[in-house]
Amino acid sequence: MKLCFFHSLQNPLPQRLYLPFKPKTLPTHLPDSAKHIQTSAQVTTDAQTTPVLSSVQKGNFLPTSISYSKLLSQCAASKSVGVGMEVHAHIIRFGCSGDRSLRNHLINFYSKCRFFRHARKLVDESTEPDLVSWSALISGYAQNGLGKEALSAFHEMHSLGVKCNEFTFPSVLKACSITRDLVLGKQVHGIALLTGFESDEFVANTLVVMYAKCGEFGDSRRLFDAIPERNVVSWNALFSCYVQSDSYGEAMDLFQEMILSGVRPNEYSLSSIINACTGLGDGSRGRKIHGYMVKLGYESDSFSANALVDMYAKVKGLEDAISVFEKIAQPDIVSWNAVIAGCVLHEYHDWALQFFGQMNGSGICPNMFTLSSALKACAGLGFEKLGRQLHSFLIKMDTESDSFVNVGLIDMYCKCEMIDEARVLFNMMPKKEMIAWNAVISGHSQNGEDIEAASLFSEMYKEGIEFNQTTLSTVLKSTASVQGVKFCEQVHALSVKTGFQSDMYVINSLLDTYGKCGKVEDAARIFKGCPTEDVVAFTSMITAYSQYEQGEEALKLYLQMQQRGNKPDSFVCSSLLNACANLSAYEQGKQIHVHILKFGFMSDAFAGNSLVNMYAKCGSIDDADRAFSEVPQRGIVSWSAMIGGLAQHGHGKRALNLFNQMLKDGVSPNHITLVSVLCACNHAGLVTEARKYFESMKELFGVVPRQEHYACMIDLLGRAGKINEAMDLVNMMPFQANASVWGALLGAARIHKNVELGQHAAEMLLALEPEKSGTHVLLANIYASAGMWDNVAKMRRIMRDGQVKKEPGMSWIEVKDQVHTFIVGDRSHSRSREIYAKLDELFDLMYKAGYAPMVEIDLHDVEQSEKQRLLRYHSEKLAVAFGLIATPPGVPIRVKKNLRVCVDCHTAFKFICKIVSREIIVRDINRFHHFKDGSCSCGDYW
Repeated sequence: MKLCFFHSLQNPLPQRLYLPFKPKTLPTHLPDSAKHIQTSAQVTTDAQTTPVLSSVQKGNFLPTSISYSKLLSQCAASKSVGVGMEVHAHIIRFGCSGDRSLRNHLINFYSKCRFFRHARKLVDESTEPDLVSWSALISGYAQNGLGKEALSAFHEMHSLGVKCNEFTFPSVLKACSITRDLVLGKQVHGIALLTGFESDEFVANTLVVMYAKCGEFGDSRRLFDAIPERNVVSWNALFSCYVQSDSYGEAMDLFQEMILSGVRPNEYSLSSIINACTGLGDGSRGRKIHGYMVKLGYESDSFSANALVDMYAKVKGLEDAISVFEKIAQPDIVSWNAVIAGCVLHEYHDWALQFFGQMNGSGICPNMFTLSSALKACAGLGFEKLGRQLHSFLIKMDTESDSFVNVGLIDMYCKCEMIDEARVLFNMMPKKEMIAWNAVISGHSQNGEDIEAASLFSEMYKEGIEFNQTTLSTVLKSTASVQGVKFCEQVHALSVKTGFQSDMYVINSLLDTYGKCGKVEDAARIFKGCPTEDVVAFTSMITAYSQYEQGEEALKLYLQMQQRGNKPDSFVCSSLLNACANLSAYEQGKQIHVHILKFGFMSDAFAGNSLVNMYAKCGSIDDADRAFSEVPQRGIVSWSAMIGGLAQHGHGKRALNLFNQMLKDGVSPNHITLVSVLCACNHAGLVTEARKYFESMKELFGVVPRQEHYACMIDLLGRAGKINEAMDLVNMMPFQANASVWGALLGAARIHKNVELGQHAAEMLLALEPEKSGTHVLLANIYASAGMWDNVAKMRRIMRDGQVKKEPGMSWIEVKDQVHTFIVGDRSHSRSREIYAKLDELFDLMYKAGYAPMVEIDLHDVEQSEKQRLLRYHSEKLAVAFGLIATPPGVPIRVKKNLRVCVDCHTAFKFICKIVSREIIVRDINRFHHFKDGSCSCGDYW
């Protein structure tokens, strides 16, 4: 075939056959094998050449040019460097070094064995090196990946007027492929075209490869189509290039075309096409190719077997990969690398190290890829000592300058929690590339050193090192952990400036970071601008809404996610359950439970624990108990959620029994579990039990009491009337009391009408949290209960003059998948008339049953009748009335309140539950109240 862009080359060629190539600078130091190529040729002898060598040494060898040539060819084929060198010395001793044929065999031998200094010296010493000499040298360079050196030798040969033949052209074109020198490749093609060698099978195949590897697949395919008789080598040449350039689909199509044309694939065809299946992630096709390979009798071929091991490990299953590996008679380094890397990929790190040990026992020496996989396995298992041994081995291999190995070591040390060793290694690197920075930044982030991770990124940016989406995602993860809003905004601006704002990894990291920093509106803006909203983006946004009490938005977003065809994962379901828990949306929580069953997430720990938490916080402790019993592997989070749920519902004894069962099962409590245990004692008034757990938690469980443990204990003692003991505990605390502690004492002062304690606790609380209105209200209630109305008026005046606004009471109730919100005196609801009519009806019945409104708790400066009206229309009463008219008879009514339920509402609900024969479940800021048959589960202790 004659391509049009070579037409202009044809006219000048009769005057000068060779084009004026651009001169290439010859290297001052020609590479020898030991340094330039990682695996040097071994100076060994071969079984085939040893008998001949013995004859040479004993003087029984009859030297002839033919015998020397044959022996050198054998040495080149077997890479028997020692024998070849002795033969060379023998040739010199017998005065045969001037023989041109022998010199060419020597050049070929040294080139094939990667001893290029010797080969080059023989060429330079020749008065007129011929085409065979140059071809041997160029071929040696090209076969060993030294494209630049091959082209330099070709240029020198060309300048001497030595013409190429069908053996030289393939080597020169291969060198053009290695260097991606398309311009020179086209020129060489022109010469081959005009000298008639383009039709040669080897030249044509090499041209196909050269154009493909230089990215010119159109020209490559046209050349391929012009080959008159395409054999399997021609087909292999093209589709192997497609595979190497990640054009796997085109490679598969070409393979199918080859089969249909009647050309039988060989082992190289099959190994290439298996690699294409790997690239496509198509295990089904890969298995079919495997069957075809067995049918053709190539299952014992090492190339094909290695490709199969790699394919099964990456796209099918590790068991299949190991099965193929075990059938390889003599696995080579590629076989071992494939199976070890497969084990690491599937996180069977112990298996990876077992195979690594077997490989060493078989006598195969590991290379960089083997050791890199072994380091990952050590990192996965936290095997610090073995990791250090591998590091020592790498030092002996002289790999300090290999950035790939150094990054593997940094990663290993970081994952073994040896961040100082990782930093030493990083600091010693002469040239720190992006991948090394990413590894060490990620290491600090993984080890909880988030400030250091962010600082390193700043340093990286100042030094002008390029970064990628991995860098930004890692830094944003650390930023989220420390809630560094300003730094997050800077990273966001940088991502926009550098064009990463449209990368989904960065978008999802920004969503997560803004969400965890409480910037839900900023996260929502980013989410709306997503080019494609994937399940990770939805998860981040739903989680942000759930964490910051925007549960309704989270549930709306889930509906949108379903409409767009995105299948949820266990993390989405877990976040949605938390949203339902915060809203006390029992019915919607049950629907999410159905989805968890549908998608098979019941075995997931996150989903199971969230179910327990959701049912407990939605007021159904029995459902929570059932969900807890179905958690397959109960960890500390599962036990803590159930114990905490029982505590909130006032089942103190059950909570303590479950805690003891947890200890019997061998699960050690953490500080959160012990807070739940103390809360259980608190809600049930179990002072003795609480004192026992509090005093022994450090000795028995190794948990040092924190502020929250002291707050629970002080609250318990205060509620029980043990004021002096509570104050003693405050005074002996090893740290300053926080708002929780003083809040507990203020609550105790309210219960026991202790004005002096109330004033002191309120004074301390106002110093810590001056903006909180609850302190003023509670102190005013204490004054009111003690009949100190002047002080009540004074507190009202302080609140008015200081513009302290009482936090409005709000209540929520879920009916038919919709959450309804009420505030005191609210008439905005569509069914307000019915709600107020129901309340009036209930109050008439309550008055007849002996109810009397507790007007003394209302601090408004109004008449008694107005106080009665305000109490009647508290938000929780409105929510309960709506529940009675909007839900079927007999169904429990579940209400959530943002503040502590007031005494009057608590009393009213005891009357209402008996009048209507319905259970009323109220979740206030402290606990659950189950009103049933005229009494409350809290026993009026809350």
